Amino acid sequence: MPPLSKKVVSSERPLSLARYEARVGLLFILPWLLGFVLLKLIPLLTALGFSFTDFYMLEPERTRFVGLANYAYFLRDKMAGASLFGSIGYFLLTVPLELCVALALAAIFSSKRLRARLLLRTLVFMPSILSAIAIYFIWDGLTTPGSGWIDRLILRPLNLPSSGDSLYSFLLMNTLWSIGPGFLIMLGAMQGINPELYEAARVDGAGPLTRFFSITIPLISPAIFFTLVINLTGAFGGSVLLDRGVTFRQVFSPMESYINYTMFSLSRLGYASALTWVMFLVTMTITVILFQSARRWVYFPEETTHESF
Repeated sequence: MPPLSKKVVSSERPLSLARYEARVGLLFILPWLLGFVLLKLIPLLTALGFSFTDFYMLEPERTRFVGLANYAYFLRDKMAGASLFGSIGYFLLTVPLELCVALALAAIFSSKRLRARLLLRTLVFMPSILSAIAIYFIWDGLTTPGSGWIDRLILRPLNLPSSGDSLYSFLLMNTLWSIGPGFLIMLGAMQGINPELYEAARVDGAGPLTRFFSITIPLISPAIFFTLVINLTGAFGGSVLLDRGVTFRQVFSPMESYINYTMFSLSRLGYASALTWVMFLVTMTITVILFQSARRWVYFPEETTHESF
């Protein structure tokens, strides 16, 4: 009899579905990972290293290790302290206003009685994609005392006083101009609420305000919390204009402006890196406090489901 042919068994096992999906997912996020490492993580660690030196950009060869001297100098730097408290005040002023306006607009747009909602929603979100510098030029052209369009077309014909300094009005406008993302997040959360809850409350005699504060606000509190954290990050560490001048320094938060001034006007990269990390630590501290407080006022349906079992 001829010998039986032996089956060749491959030593390679087929990939399981979970491992295959993991590799495909990793391949998809690989560009983001490379960008994060090259453009975020490495500069962050480099800035941390510079914060322990006296790096002076005009004389880099004289750089030496100074330890915590930059951080100790921050405690004595009155301008840095004033800038930091100014950024905290900017956060306390702009973020609640932005949240309230975004919440009010989301409540209006969630109404089925509103017509042309798609068009109006697009118009509300559209300013958020514009850069801060474009907003500055637009708002400066509108409110410049004496030559702005508001003065020329409205205030002068009505014999009203000039609009005055446009800095504070610009900060207010910049806040309201960037409510688009928070508005969409809250609108999506409101549209996800079960309409039967409103019907049951309406049958029980609850009015519109009662339904809004007793049903809508608690159910969309995770969206409010997420928007609060995002706005916090934007208020403390938003976009920085590297203009090497003083033209647009006042546009951003005071601490950001002082970091730009220290880096590009004084060329003290080591101390500017230390200021950046101080600002990062303050932001993280406030974020941790917000996460700790979220247990008391944010409604998490997953935790409620687990507690019921």
